[in-house]
Amino acid sequence: MTETKKSQWNSNFAFMMAMIGSAVGLGNIWRFPKVLYTNGGGSFMIPYIVSLFLLGISFVLVEYAVGYRFKRSLARILFTISKKLEPVAWFILFTVFLITTYYVCVVGWDLIYIFLSFTKAWGANPDVFFTQNVLHATESMTGLFTIVPTVLASVIAIWFITWFIIKRDLNEGIGAVSKVLIPLLCVIVVIIVAFSLTLPGASVGYSQIFTPDWSALTNLDVWLAAFGQIVFSLSLGMAIAMTYASYLPEGSKLVDNAMIVAFSNSGFEVFNSIGTFSILGFMAVTTAIPFNELVTSGSGLAFVVFPQVFNIMGDAAYVIGPLFFICILFAGITSIIALLEGFCYSISEKFLIERKKTATVVCIVGCLISAIFTTAAGSTILDIADAFLNNFALLFAVFLECIIFGWIYKFDNLIETLNEHSRIKVGKTWKTVIKYILPICIAGLWLQGVWTTISSNNELSSTVMLVLTAIVIVVPIILAKLPAINKNYYNVEN
Repeated sequence: MTETKKSQWNSNFAFMMAMIGSAVGLGNIWRFPKVLYTNGGGSFMIPYIVSLFLLGISFVLVEYAVGYRFKRSLARILFTISKKLEPVAWFILFTVFLITTYYVCVVGWDLIYIFLSFTKAWGANPDVFFTQNVLHATESMTGLFTIVPTVLASVIAIWFITWFIIKRDLNEGIGAVSKVLIPLLCVIVVIIVAFSLTLPGASVGYSQIFTPDWSALTNLDVWLAAFGQIVFSLSLGMAIAMTYASYLPEGSKLVDNAMIVAFSNSGFEVFNSIGTFSILGFMAVTTAIPFNELVTSGSGLAFVVFPQVFNIMGDAAYVIGPLFFICILFAGITSIIALLEGFCYSISEKFLIERKKTATVVCIVGCLISAIFTTAAGSTILDIADAFLNNFALLFAVFLECIIFGWIYKFDNLIETLNEHSRIKVGKTWKTVIKYILPICIAGLWLQGVWTTISSNNELSSTVMLVLTAIVIVVPIILAKLPAINKNYYNVEN
């Protein structure tokens, strides 16, 4: 292998690992099993597979083609298409940045639990321990003035690790870390799943995946849930694939890469679900807690239900427990890095700030915002912010990208870019999906998310969402209006 081909292979491999790492995030370890179970069990796999091809792969291809063709940051790409579109880019990037600020906090909780798991320090009542001893949670806004030192320290540690990795370029930073963490993550998941299958009652759990409720296929909400899961798991609309693709060397097989990333992510979700359901089946048998109550435990599963499982598991939990939380940590860190890359790239390109300084400023600002979620009221604010940013802002971002690249930009250019080196070709069918089918599906998801969020609002939620609305409108406009230091930024040729 020549040095050129070796360098190209390394860049492609780094890109693939980084993309897979961004897809296999913290939420996927639990979110997919819950969505699967509550939407028809095994029959959910039909709308899930349809959504994977119709939405997931189709939209990832758009981001790959745009990033690879322009070789620029998202902000500069949209500026190139139309000067009026630059605020849209900053809206997308800033929304993703805000999501990262609370996502770091959840990964920080996991860091705490790595140490707790060696001694099962959560005791006999993990639920109370998590709420009172770890989070010191309160729904009162007076809790904003009470910092939880342990959570703050863990969040600072996660931000430091993120900064240490992201300040380097793709191959030396994100790529190098992903090439180690992602295979290691897969090994840990295989160990956990293999062990879970040996537990008494495991079949009670995993049989749920293979017991379909065919009537669910006629329920529109099930199809919307499948589309929502694909948006969530592949990080669609976050410009991650677009940013990473801009680093790819010439001759890259874009369609082939997209297929590998999408199928790797979905394969991980399904395989991990077998382990998760097996453990829950074991817990249902040994504690007599109904299986459906375990599955609806929500986001507290990793920090409440699994510690309960580890309490029952005996001495083996002193090995499986730390491995489980280390697994979540690896998934979380790779996702955080991916979430920040697009924002850092756009700032660095527009204002000619070197990567290390950009990463430093972004991480410091992010850490300061994350401090809000390390207070006693932090978990309450986190839930509200998550509902708003995912149901309102992020889905709207995906819709805008469909309209921009499907209708405003010359779509045939993207087809040409994708087909140039790929073994698998795309054409008119893909164009129809992006221009017509996806905008309708995403609009449906967005309206459903808006209705769900508004209908469950209280005074506190409304206040927080109004503040977030103002922030995600004002800050992107400011960033777009600031003059570029990089004079090439205004070069609109492509």
